[in-house]
Amino acid sequence: MTMFTRFENQLRAWIKYRRTAAELQKLPLDVALDLDIYRGDARRIARQAVYGA
Repeated sequence: MTMFTRFENQLRAWIKYRRTAAELQKLPLDVALDLDIYRGDARRIARQAVYGA
């Protein structure tokens, strides 16, 4: 894997992480509660979803 490919993959993962965290933070309160999601944990949940445990 070239350095450029590795950088591109890392960039794509970071973009996916940022989008996921933003979407989780924008959830309406009732939806977040129904899904048992605390919006303050959006970054942690997004990190786990994109990068794994």
